[in-house]
Amino acid sequence: MVDFHQILFNMHIFYSLALGLWAAFAAVNARGKESLSGNYWGAVVVYALLAGITLLVGVALLLTGFELRSGRTVVYVLYMLWLAIIMPGLFSLMSGRDDRQAALAYALLAFFNFSTSLSMVQRELIGPWLVT
Repeated sequence: MVDFHQILFNMHIFYSLALGLWAAFAAVNARGKESLSGNYWGAVVVYALLAGITLLVGVALLLTGFELRSGRTVVYVLYMLWLAIIMPGLFSLMSGRDDRQAALAYALLAFFNFSTSLSMVQRELIGPWLVT
């Protein structure tokens, strides 16, 4: 289950980068037209589900006796909650806008989430998991 969590988190990192690139490309190519399609909104839902599932697997690891070596499980849970709710939250805050400014906002947020996820790896907030 530890390996499964790591795979999901790696997928989350690359998915964040892909969403950022997609939104940035859409913002550059908007030229006054609608820049984000329903495909992007579907990808945002998949992103939120991926982060939520990763969090659930992490919580399951915590409940079955595993612990982060860094001992910062509260920080892990807070970061994962942020990553799970922020993209749909931005959609709600922007009232579903799909113009160039919205694409730029999504690109910036996705790149921020990408860098946040990388920093979680660097600070060992996602592993290694130890049996207590």
